Amino acid sequence: MRRFLLVGGAKHRAPPTSRSAPPRLAYCSEGSFSRAVVAGNGCPGRNMVSVALLFLLTAASVCGTAAAEKKLVFVTVLFRHGDRSPIRAYPTDPYQEKDWPQGFGQLSQIGMRQQYMLGRFLRDRYKGFLNESYERQEISVRSTDYDRTLMSALANLAGLYPPAGQQVFLPDLKWQPIPVHTVPLKEERLLSFPLGDCPRYKQLMSETEHTEEFINFTRENKDFVDLIRNKTGLNHTDVKSVWSVHDTLFCELSHNLSLPDWVTPDVMARLKSLRDFSFEYQFGMYKRQEKSRLQGGVLLGEIVKNLSKMATSDVEHRQKMMMLSAHDTTLIALQISLNLFNGNQPPYASCHFFELYRHDNGSASVLMFYRNGSNTQLYPLQLPGCALDCPLEDFVRITEPSISKDWDTECQLPSKRRDRGKYVTHALINSTLLRFSPKKTMSDCATLSLQEVIVSLVVSGCVLFLLIAILLGIICWQKEPGSSGGYQHVINQEGGDES
Repeated sequence: MRRFLLVGGAKHRAPPTSRSAPPRLAYCSEGSFSRAVVAGNGCPGRNMVSVALLFLLTAASVCGTAAAEKKLVFVTVLFRHGDRSPIRAYPTDPYQEKDWPQGFGQLSQIGMRQQYMLGRFLRDRYKGFLNESYERQEISVRSTDYDRTLMSALANLAGLYPPAGQQVFLPDLKWQPIPVHTVPLKEERLLSFPLGDCPRYKQLMSETEHTEEFINFTRENKDFVDLIRNKTGLNHTDVKSVWSVHDTLFCELSHNLSLPDWVTPDVMARLKSLRDFSFEYQFGMYKRQEKSRLQGGVLLGEIVKNLSKMATSDVEHRQKMMMLSAHDTTLIALQISLNLFNGNQPPYASCHFFELYRHDNGSASVLMFYRNGSNTQLYPLQLPGCALDCPLEDFVRITEPSISKDWDTECQLPSKRRDRGKYVTHALINSTLLRFSPKKTMSDCATLSLQEVIVSLVVSGCVLFLLIAILLGIICWQKEPGSSGGYQHVINQEGGDES
C-alpha cells in the first residue's frame, strides 16, 4: 500500500539565504517499516531490538503526522514568454525587421527551448500531484493574444505533458495538442499591463511626472537622452520611452549581432537603469498602492479569489493548475501589488508560483516561489507581514488593500462604458479561472437559460403585437375610399451604410 504524502526534503531546497527549504512531494511506503524491522534481527539482545522498534515506530509516527499536516491542492503559475526578437528597430538601426526570421516581437528557437525546459521543470516538481498524462480537467491555460505568449504556452505544455500510450497519435511525434485560451487584445483585462482604458490611472501618471523624483531623474539624464536621440534618430524619445532602445540592443546582443560603436558597456548599463526606471514610473514610485489597485491588483484579485475558492474542503475540485502566459510587465505589476518586486526586469521564462495547501484542521495556506529565468532553482517569496507559509486568511487580509472592489468606479469610467467593462471582466473571469467548477457552471448555465427564456418570450410577444397592429392598419387602409387595391411597388429609400 502506497500513500501520497508531503514531507520536508531537499528536492526544492531554497537558496542559502532563505529561512527554510520549501516542501516537496514524495512517496512514503509502509513496506519500508517491515523491512527495517527484519533488518534489525541481527542486533544483539532484546533491548536493542526494542530500542530499534521504538525508534522506527516513533520515526514512522512523526513522518506520518508531519506528512499528513497539509496537502497541495492547487497551483497558479504565471510566466514571462521566452526569448524573442526586438519589438521594433530604431531609425538608424542596421538590423530591420527583414533581418529577423519571423519579424519583430516573435518567439525565437532559444525561447522555445526555454519554455520547454520550464515545462519539464513543472513536470518534475509536481510529479504525483498532476497526472503524468494530460487530463483536461486538471489544468487550464490562458495567454495574452500575442504570438510569442501563445507559442510559449504551447512549448511549455510540450515539456509538461509529453504524450504516452493512447495519447500518441503519430509514433515519431513526441507532442500532442493542448488547448490554450485567449481573448482579443482590446478585451484583455487580466494579463496585459498597463491597462490603458482607465482615466484615473492616466491622471496618476500625469501626477507622477510632476513629482520631485521624476523631475530630478529627468534632469539628471537629459544629456544622455539627447545622445540617444542623436544616435538612434528617435527625435521624440524621453526617459519614459527610451527603454525600447535598450530592448532592441539587448535582443541584438543576445543573438550575437554586432552593435554600433557608440553602444558601449556604459551606454548599455545606463539604458538598463532607464528601463528599470520606466517600470517604477508605470507601477510604483508615486501612489504605488492606488496604481496597484488599478493595474496588477486586477490580476492579484482574481488569483486570490481562485485560491479562496479552491481552499474549500467541502467541494471536490478537479482543477489543479492555472497556467498564465504573459509578459515582463505582467509579472512586475503583480509583484509590485504584492510588494515583492526586486527592481529588476524579469528574465525570459521567469515564473511566479502560488501553491495552495489545505491542512487537516480545515485551514489553508499559501506558499510563493519565483524562478528567476530558465535553468535556475526556486526562490521562496515571503509576503511582507506574513510567514513564509502564509495562512490563507492572512494572505487575503494583507493583499486586500491592493485589490479594487469596483475597478470601473475607481478608474472613473463613464457609466455606459463602466457597465460594458463589468460585463467583459465577468465574462473573462468565468471563461478562464472558474471554468472547471462543475456545480457553479451548471448553476450559471441554468440561471442564464431561464433569463434567456424570459427575454425571448417578452421579445416574441412584442413582435407579435407589432405584427398584428401592422396587419390591422393595412386592412383599415385598404378599406378607405380612394385607396387603390392590388399590388404597389415601393421604391427603397437610402438607408445610410446599412445593407
